[in-house]
Amino acid sequence: MSGTLHGLGLGPGDPELITIKSWRILSMAEVVAWPRGSSGRQMAREAAAHFIPDDVIELPLDIPFTASPGELSAAYDAAAEKIAAHLDAGRDVAFICLGDPLFHASFVPLAERLSASHPVSAVPGVSAPFACAAALGRPLAMGKGALKIVPALAPREKLAAELADETASTVFIKAGHRMALLRELADRAGRMDDAFAVQNLGGDDERIIPLSRCPDDAPYFTTVVVFGERQ
Repeated sequence: MSGTLHGLGLGPGDPELITIKSWRILSMAEVVAWPRGSSGRQMAREAAAHFIPDDVIELPLDIPFTASPGELSAAYDAAAEKIAAHLDAGRDVAFICLGDPLFHASFVPLAERLSASHPVSAVPGVSAPFACAAALGRPLAMGKGALKIVPALAPREKLAAELADETASTVFIKAGHRMALLRELADRAGRMDDAFAVQNLGGDDERIIPLSRCPDDAPYFTTVVVFGERQ
């Protein structure tokens, strides 16, 4: 019988935000897999280090997040093949990722490739927008207020249009490579006073600063939060 692929959301990087359900599945899995970016850093492995049993098979998967679409697709194909080999051998695989496994996460392309032939499940985790709000101590939305979550790699016109709506809080995820543009657009929209950058949330190197002071070379996992007006 096939093993099951479990997508486990670890939250933003703070080990104390890992859910009991993710911990339970992680402690029972025979194989633990995680994405390894082009920088070589293994942030999901770092967050879950205290919960990974000593006797599991560890399976780091090279996923170059900043590569071209073709290269990224090929990397996911190769990663899915490695996972499938364990599933076909009857071993359960716990794939750990930061945030939530079904929200802009590396688990999604793997699940899409494997779900037709193998059992797949997902365990939700705390995603960056909500963890950032807690770290900043401000609500993202109340009453009639809206929340928008936008990939920072969206076209310039899209980013500017979202910032033009002052009634909504807007969160730009994975914003490290577009920091200069986001600073420019937030300044033009008159929203810089309510804009913040959160870097490597939950990790030992976490940093929370006003967007106006965030350098251009911010880490890939930088989230920009622009709070809207209270409704």
